[in-house]
Amino acid sequence: MRYMFLIYGTPGSGPAYGTPEFDAEMQQWFSYTQALADEGVLVAGDPLQGIETATTVRARDGKVLTTDGPFAETKEHLGGYYLVDVKDLDAALAWAAKVPNVGYGSIEVRPVQEFAMPS
Repeated sequence: MRYMFLIYGTPGSGPAYGTPEFDAEMQQWFSYTQALADEGVLVAGDPLQGIETATTVRARDGKVLTTDGPFAETKEHLGGYYLVDVKDLDAALAWAAKVPNVGYGSIEVRPVQEFAMPS
């Protein structure tokens, strides 16, 4: 089964960019990603640029509207994701518990809805 890990964090809650602590945490992220790949469960994963780069698109009454920024104002921001293919929810939760920012952020684990493409 495929699961999406949506990685959230509050800006400023992790180590500051350019510090030894930041570099150490980045190494944890690289190691975690490599562990997923080594186990053959990694499908995809990437960090996202900051919310200041987001654009939200909506279509209402036949008009396409764009808004700078994310859809909703929240304390925690979506910072990245992993897409994994594991045997079940328990395995997904075990991997999610190892995401490096789990101690100060949150990881939303959601099964991917599978649809058959029409021919």
